Amino acid sequence: MLPDFAAPLAHGGDLGVAQRLFPAAPEPFVDLSTGINPFSYPTPPLDHAAFARLPPSAGVEKLAAVAATAYGAPAAAQVVAAPGVQMLLPHIVALRPPGRAAVLAPTYAEHARVAALAGHHVREVMSVGELVGADLAIIVNPNNPDGRLVARGDLLALADALAPGLLVVDEAFMDVAPADATLAGEVEGANLVVLRSFGKFFGLPGLRLGFALASAATAGRLRGSLGPWAVSGPALAIGSVALADVAWIAATRVRLAAATRRLDRLLMADGLHAGLEIVGGTTLFRLVRAPDAHGLFEHLGRAGIFTRRFVEQPAWLRLGLPGPEADWQRLAAALSR
Repeated sequence: MLPDFAAPLAHGGDLGVAQRLFPAAPEPFVDLSTGINPFSYPTPPLDHAAFARLPPSAGVEKLAAVAATAYGAPAAAQVVAAPGVQMLLPHIVALRPPGRAAVLAPTYAEHARVAALAGHHVREVMSVGELVGADLAIIVNPNNPDGRLVARGDLLALADALAPGLLVVDEAFMDVAPADATLAGEVEGANLVVLRSFGKFFGLPGLRLGFALASAATAGRLRGSLGPWAVSGPALAIGSVALADVAWIAATRVRLAAATRRLDRLLMADGLHAGLEIVGGTTLFRLVRAPDAHGLFEHLGRAGIFTRRFVEQPAWLRLGLPGPEADWQRLAAALSR
């Protein structure tokens, strides 16, 4: 069912919601309601000028160049930095006049909401083939919440079939996917836009930084639409350092994979929770199916562990990764009860 597009949507990560739902729960909450890396990038010390001056154009150009290398875009001119992918969405859907929009579902609901607000007639479809014929087609790859990964060749074929319609591929979780799955190197085509999130993999969502990768002409339109000083000085500085830190990136992929294996073992422990089944995810989150997912959500919430439930999929529950060892122990104890 499509959402009420004018209303804000519920997402994970809001501990105010957790506190209202479970006022007697022990605090601090263990927030497993997002797919954000709990092992955050160690932010470097910043010059006070990053806060005291307007963000410099040279800093924007440097960040675009570093991001192009990190993500595999053809050139810096094809990278648009913004204060988070969420802020890019209205500008992306406006690249095509209001028409037929299709979103590969089930997925992150903001794409459909924002497209509808822009005047598109939105429908959610269940297969890639059903996207053909749309003026605007949107795929999250890897998908949230089930980790579905559409093959690169299938996406390129879809882009060709859509022309002149626009294909938007949201690669918010691509940092933990196979390296050859991204379409970042293919954005010279006029009808393809790739989105990349910074905050999820680097564990810094509060920095508010994201990117659109597109043809030079489309990237120019997006920059003009965003206007000057779209990205803060601190985000320019930290993003440029983090995206260039190849050693940290490689080590973090290994660390996340190990943490996910630990979470899988915990969820699948013998006798832990009858009928619990891991049905998807990435190394940043796991999606489980349970006979009583609502009951499990409530049980964990009363223990001070906040997870992500889905009204439209009542048998699903998504869990992110715990960070500190104490959080792992609290999750294990809650599940064992």
